[in-house]
Amino acid sequence: MTAVPSPTAEAARYALLRRLAPSFRHHLVVNLQPIGMICEVMDRRLRAAVPDLAHVQDSVNKINGFAKSALHSCVDVVGWLSPDDGATVPVQEAARECAALLATSLSFRGYALRNEVSELPGVVPRAGIRTLLTGVLLHCTDHVPPPADLMLRATAEADAACLHVEVRSNDGDNSFRSEPNYRTLAWQDLEALAAADGVQLTRDGQRVELRLPWSAAPAAA
Repeated sequence: MTAVPSPTAEAARYALLRRLAPSFRHHLVVNLQPIGMICEVMDRRLRAAVPDLAHVQDSVNKINGFAKSALHSCVDVVGWLSPDDGATVPVQEAARECAALLATSLSFRGYALRNEVSELPGVVPRAGIRTLLTGVLLHCTDHVPPPADLMLRATAEADAACLHVEVRSNDGDNSFRSEPNYRTLAWQDLEALAAADGVQLTRDGQRVELRLPWSAAPAAA
């Protein structure tokens, strides 16, 4: 039987999803917007006295490609809202996914996200790393004003993958207004999410560490 999350963890998860909503919206529409433009071009070509069928076929192939990508994005967002507890993912893939989801919105708020996670052996629970990594990134930006750099690194230990997130203020343009679209994420929110997802969470100043147990342990050297 699946454990029932605490009300505190559920409230924190709701707050996190609300904060991620603008990034989800961009993730969903980025592959849909080009379809309309391609259709307009294809319509003009079909109205020509002698339609260029080769270009029309190329447009159809592009529409098909963007439609498939849009479908994948929809399924992916559903996975954030209703995660598969048994799904696993390599650490570097999850870090790349979370960084891609948040990089644009963080940049608008004055934060430069630098993903330096290299390939690690083994896999970790996908739901846990998605939730805690995005939560930590948002938490850090909530409590350090822009402009600032976010450094993301990872190391492999025998029993767990360790992710390190550090935020550093820089001397860039300080005209950014860093106002979250929903309430800020408190450290207590992250602690509740970590407890629900079986992730160890610690911090030292502006540096946060996540330890995620391996779902499939790395092979011994």
